[in-house]
Amino acid sequence: MSDPRYARLAAVLTGFSTHLKKGERVLIDAFDVPDTFTIALVRAVQDRGAIPYVNLQRARITRELLKGATAEQYGVTAEVELQRMQKMQAYIAVRGSDNIFETSDVPAERVQTVARVLKPVLDYRVNQTKWVVLRWPTSAMAQQAGMSTEGFEDFYFRVCTFDYQRYGPGMNALKELMDRTDRVHLKGPGTDLKFSIKGIGAIACGGLRNIPDGEVFSCPVKDSVEGVIQYNAPTVYLGTSFDNIRLVFRKGKIVEATANNTKRLNEILDSDAGARYIGEFAIGFNPHILEPMRDILFDEKIAGSFHFTPGQAYETAGNGNKSQVHWDMVCIQRKEYGGGEIWFDGKLVRKDGLFTVPALKKLNPEQLLKA
Repeated sequence: MSDPRYARLAAVLTGFSTHLKKGERVLIDAFDVPDTFTIALVRAVQDRGAIPYVNLQRARITRELLKGATAEQYGVTAEVELQRMQKMQAYIAVRGSDNIFETSDVPAERVQTVARVLKPVLDYRVNQTKWVVLRWPTSAMAQQAGMSTEGFEDFYFRVCTFDYQRYGPGMNALKELMDRTDRVHLKGPGTDLKFSIKGIGAIACGGLRNIPDGEVFSCPVKDSVEGVIQYNAPTVYLGTSFDNIRLVFRKGKIVEATANNTKRLNEILDSDAGARYIGEFAIGFNPHILEPMRDILFDEKIAGSFHFTPGQAYETAGNGNKSQVHWDMVCIQRKEYGGGEIWFDGKLVRKDGLFTVPALKKLNPEQLLKA
């Protein structure tokens, strides 16, 4: 018997998130998720008159392929996958993982080669289709969150089926403010960072691309970033775990990078010319997500957080930076994490994780969760 929560989540993904219409083709990319949920998605797609296509993936098989990957091999894969993606109007990816470190022993150069070769597929999917991406709750994720399996599942479905329309007024006000902002100043323990977002614009994310959701993102003018940032949320990237990442910027470029694994951090930042520049600045405000769990789709939405992302910029609200890297690194500014401030053009807009501007207070957890 299928869990009734599966049908509710599938309805959110095919309705609110992708707004599927009759006759639209949608690719369902299912990574290590129960067949019962994939079936729920297929049924939800069909209920809306759209046409489902399914791609099943398994992490251990992917690891084995990556260990021997060559550019020629994945060039054929990229050609086939791009042709398929070009036939789609929508894309829904559900990504489960029993082990987030499954690819940790794959040589970095092979992972980077595959990412580079497959990038045209990713670019087409991001820029030309309606898409939404989410994780699937597993016992591994429950361990990352420090919760029981059942407790984490309850948390997961509560977060993922949140009424995202509640974000509307406050989220739109934040977007409009960021649209007209020039200078940004981030302050906090180990952080004193200044940059411009003038003319870049901002994008409000309220459940249409990622689930869970709750952020507004923009991007620094490429060479404007100056100062230092100390991230306090742990992160996993390319199968490696990182803590206490500290970056120093000069004329927009990361000139110093340290962490618990400084060598691997710098290897990733040296992947290409754009990896040492920033491709995204975003403010997170999901009221249900309070603690980091080394899963970026959750961590980047943490209430009272921001993320500052080395690498690829989006075509919209981006600065034109190109890279195979896009690494959302998160800093939490609530009091229990040391506090912090965000200033726009000399005006304080958020302090210790809570918005101070009247129009933005609707995004504070107390307001979003009000009955």
